[in-house]
Amino acid sequence: MNWKNTLILAIVALAGVAYFRFFEMKWPGTEEARRQSQNMVNIDRTKIDGIVIQNGDQKIEIRRRDNKWRLETPIKDQADSALVETLLSDLENWQKEGTIPAKEIDADKSKLAEYGLNNPKLKLKLLGHDRPPEILFGKDAAMEGRMYVRFQNSKETFLAGQSVKKDIDKKPEEFRDRKLTDLSNVQVRRVVLKTPAGEIELERKDTHWEILKPLRARADDQKVNDLISQVTSAHIGQFVADDRGDLRPYGLAEPRGSITLFDQEQKKNQKVEIGESIKVAGREDKGQTLQIGAIPEKEKDQVYVRFAPRGSVYTLPKKLQEILNTKPADLRDNHLVRIDTNILDRITIDAPGKTKTVLARKDGSWTIASRNNTLADSGAVRRTVDTLQNERVTKFVEDVASNLPKYGLDKPQLQLTFSSFASENTAETKAGEQPFATIAFGKGEGENVYARLTDEPFVVAVRRGLLDQISPDPLRWQDLSIFKFKPEQIHRVSVTTDKELWLERDKNNQWHWLKGNGAINQTNLQSLLTTLSNLYAVRWLGTTTPQQGFDKPQLVLSFTTSPDNKPSHKLTVGAQNNDNTFCARVDERDGTFAISASDFNNLKSSLEAQGAGSPSPAPTLSPSATP
Repeated sequence: MNWKNTLILAIVALAGVAYFRFFEMKWPGTEEARRQSQNMVNIDRTKIDGIVIQNGDQKIEIRRRDNKWRLETPIKDQADSALVETLLSDLENWQKEGTIPAKEIDADKSKLAEYGLNNPKLKLKLLGHDRPPEILFGKDAAMEGRMYVRFQNSKETFLAGQSVKKDIDKKPEEFRDRKLTDLSNVQVRRVVLKTPAGEIELERKDTHWEILKPLRARADDQKVNDLISQVTSAHIGQFVADDRGDLRPYGLAEPRGSITLFDQEQKKNQKVEIGESIKVAGREDKGQTLQIGAIPEKEKDQVYVRFAPRGSVYTLPKKLQEILNTKPADLRDNHLVRIDTNILDRITIDAPGKTKTVLARKDGSWTIASRNNTLADSGAVRRTVDTLQNERVTKFVEDVASNLPKYGLDKPQLQLTFSSFASENTAETKAGEQPFATIAFGKGEGENVYARLTDEPFVVAVRRGLLDQISPDPLRWQDLSIFKFKPEQIHRVSVTTDKELWLERDKNNQWHWLKGNGAINQTNLQSLLTTLSNLYAVRWLGTTTPQQGFDKPQLVLSFTTSPDNKPSHKLTVGAQNNDNTFCARVDERDGTFAISASDFNNLKSSLEAQGAGSPSPAPTLSPSATP
């Protein structure tokens, strides 16, 4: 066999494999084919775009438009999508449970009438690609839960379950969507509320809501969302009438008020369905307006409403009318400030007569940028930001800050500035610090202090205690970690209280006295080493003052961390504070901090074992032995 014949046979073989692979994918497997043969209908629900139900003289037509189901006949309205999807699901799972062949029907012409299929009352037609013939529903069969069904122009009759019949044997009103609107809260970007007291306009910017009318102010996101939810979650009580007739009986000729929800801006020339008409929208907004009317005489727990997008009058629960009592103050955000922590990189604390304290975020931690980027107490910074974000004003004092000196806000006693920071120029931002919120604190009055956000025109009052949590002293923002060693790194230690003791670790890692008597209390020594090597401050107290008692310390503790005894550290403990902490300082850090009573006790515990024998004389120390 020459190479040409071999090549031809190979091509034929490959073509055969491809052919069988193709048809293997297209043809259903044995199990799938068996299942499909038992289905009453085999449909692809995504290709069904219409449903027509003939129920006696009543015709119901439902169409899919823009992926939403709408009633077209005999009422034009929003259809209950869940009900339609249930029908399609039941059709997909509808199984044949028995077959009466055509020859039996031909043999006895009365059979179709007996099964209720000669001129059935209930019929279902699906519209769309690859739709099945019209389905005719007959009488219930003798078998419980079964009925007779056949297809148009077919003499075969089937026994099947009654699920599909129950889905479609309904009045037209039952196919109407009782959920007032398919808008969700997240889709709403603007709200206009008209009440007897006036008009309120709200707009969402990014993730937050703002009041635009009758004043410009931050809105409370939760309260606005609750307001919107009263419409987006509303369920219709009764379908009363369309809105083309006389609306006076419903109090809707001159409604008591209304709320309009605006969703995302529509594209130019987008078609919008409003009631029975289809209009072409330009760039103008198309809101969904709900008008609120009178209380029905016989149903005092309901209220008449007109919902313009659906062109109908309905009843909704009476509670909805409470939105007409809404005032701007009810929706106002009474948080002192909004701080976007995702972009917060700098906090500047400025007090008259003091150097500015600048806190900077770096790799998830905070530093004191104004003190050469020394580590800050990141936990304290985060707690302060959280406190400010959660702080609520005690009073809105003035909506127009026209007299700042009156409140001490022309020369604030403290000012906080929150900024983002960019190290390089980009298309979005310039390099450098970009302030996004500044709070000024003015005079105090009683338990309150006046405050103002510099980009808002309001004067507010907040609790005076808030200022106590915001220190302008950079020393009070220092990292709480004082020493970061391991206990085994400490080589020599001296403890001075009412007497002085020195100990040193030898080459065998055993401690011995350089100055002291008797046996060493190993438990207390280990407790001292553990506490000292990883000492943490309770808080920083700020600049050292005479009142902190360092002129007559209760404890002075020095230690080294290497055999040559050159790296040396010193801790001095002074007076006791009112909260049972103790003032302390170290040579390598500025300022005073507080240590806990338990740490103080561990550091001051006796290192000489009690009940020891005659004390041994302390060795004479050379000058090089001084820690």
